Amino acid sequence: MTFSLDLPAGPVAEAALSVVRTSESRSIANHSVRTFFFAQLLAAHEGCLDDAAYDRELLFAATVMHDLGLGDLAHGADRFEVEGADLAAAVLREHGAPDRDIDRVWEAIALHTSPGIAERRGLLAYLTRGGVGIDFGLNVKVVNEWERVIHAAYPRLAMARSLADEIVRRATGSPAAAPPYSLGAGLLRERQADGITTIERAAAASAWAE
Repeated sequence: MTFSLDLPAGPVAEAALSVVRTSESRSIANHSVRTFFFAQLLAAHEGCLDDAAYDRELLFAATVMHDLGLGDLAHGADRFEVEGADLAAAVLREHGAPDRDIDRVWEAIALHTSPGIAERRGLLAYLTRGGVGIDFGLNVKVVNEWERVIHAAYPRLAMARSLADEIVRRATGSPAAAPPYSLGAGLLRERQADGITTIERAAAASAWAE
């Protein structure tokens, strides 16, 4: 694979990037773009680039918009994963994406915090969750050759803390945003008990030492 920091072009990709940059904090937006690069590198590492199910544009849509539920466009009335999936689906629908592609992106985003499920729901969901995991310091050997270039272009800016703050804020505001055993409920409980969450601790101990 010849890697570059070039992003997909075209109306859908430009709309996806625009909605992320205008509705999310820079820290979360950078995390979303890094997730795309890391997911691409994961696909290359696992030999998936020629797979019939691999679609770079859909991967960009799913990874870059996977945290729209933590931005200004989300109301915080439901789980952030679901609100983000709904917002992403609306962007794709507005630009004429086929229903099948919309469903795949919706599913990848809605399941990106669901270990053991996302990995079994097709290549797009697998790569989306895998890219997120790498940005949290998992499976980093896959991206070691390029991570400095990616981080220089899209710095972390206390990403884990930013994500935890937004998830907890929504969990505090609506029970439906933090149903029992969801990520939102767990992070809210940890923040209330210890003032720090598991994802913040994990990021601090990871290869990225955030």
